[in-house]
Amino acid sequence: MLEFTAIDFETANRYADSACSLAAVSIAGQSVMHEGYTLIKPPFNRFDEDNIRIHGITPQMVSAKPTFDALWPDIRKRLNKRILIAHYAVFDTRVLRSLIKRYNLPGLNASYACTVEISRKVWPDLPNHKLDTVAGHLGFTFRHHQALDDARACARIVCAAAERTGASSVEDLLTRTGLKLKHF
Repeated sequence: MLEFTAIDFETANRYADSACSLAAVSIAGQSVMHEGYTLIKPPFNRFDEDNIRIHGITPQMVSAKPTFDALWPDIRKRLNKRILIAHYAVFDTRVLRSLIKRYNLPGLNASYACTVEISRKVWPDLPNHKLDTVAGHLGFTFRHHQALDDARACARIVCAAAERTGASSVEDLLTRTGLKLKHF
């Protein structure tokens, strides 16, 4: 059975520890079991104009929000011992690792896979494998760079890829596509 949690971070600036929002969508089978979204106050409330233009989150929107370390106990419960999925997972896992390090938090026992890599294997003829391109190919419309919508799109990609390949689990999907699960 497909069991995973799709995640997506948005950042305030170019630094990985500047997360200003996080979304997670947990899937079991083809069903959404839980969705979560939160704004996060970055450790330094400096936002780059380019980042604001991309995701629309401003310093004022997060000034009274909790910092990541305050949210971590609940987030960790949801992500620990799960398979995490992200579109361009290198970015999201770097953000998560940077936040854990910045706040000296207990680590996470998880593994992860990337829907960019999965989509390249399953739909090789797409013009590119950006999230909006792959989601559009699947008929899924969403607000790109809104973390919850991005996590939903990511989850939809995994479910569609599993269906297309006949995979019964994330591990099976990765085997069928010649990819490997990575340890967080």
